Amino acid sequence: MKRMLFATLAVGLMTTAGLAQAQSDPLQVRSWAAGCANCHGTDGHALKGMPPLAGKNQADMTDKLLAYKNGSAPSTIMQQLAKGYTDEQLSAIAGYFAAQKK
Repeated sequence: MKRMLFATLAVGLMTTAGLAQAQSDPLQVRSWAAGCANCHGTDGHALKGMPPLAGKNQADMTDKLLAYKNGSAPSTIMQQLAKGYTDEQLSAIAGYFAAQKK
């Protein structure tokens, strides 16, 4: 019984560690951010009419994304998109765009 409990805990910890690593993997974050290119341009360099994301403050972008996610910020599509990510993923995406040159 103890062996079974230990094995279950070990698998749980490995899974959690794997998820944390996946969320901090730069290639994964870049992949999530690529979905924003349709509206906000490659690496956040938007064309006229859309807000650019490159070089913006990470905390401000994260706050805005979380507001979209919880429905407190009005939008046409961002509320739907933001709900598809965890809070940590949204923060990582914001960090990716903050690191891009304006």
